[in-house]
Amino acid sequence: MKLKVIDKTDTEVRIEIGDESHTLLNSLKTLLLNDPRVELATYHIEHPTITEPILYVKTKDVDPIVAIKEASDRLVEVFEEFKNVFNNKASM
Repeated sequence: MKLKVIDKTDTEVRIEIGDESHTLLNSLKTLLLNDPRVELATYHIEHPTITEPILYVKTKDVDPIVAIKEASDRLVEVFEEFKNVFNNKASM
């Protein structure tokens, strides 16, 4: 995965996320939008085979990088919980 901060202010950030698709970005966007400090979280993939996705986050009262880090941590927790539940049910 490649990350490139395209531009950043105190409340907004645009990050190019290379080698990723809707799978990661939609999950991350959903968790960001559940954060009351996040005003807007979206991503754009202009063309799936020739451009990289751009994640855009706008926040209030928190650095957008902090919000993304926290959402990423929650995403890991969600997938760990799913993995544990799946493994328990699949071994029955």
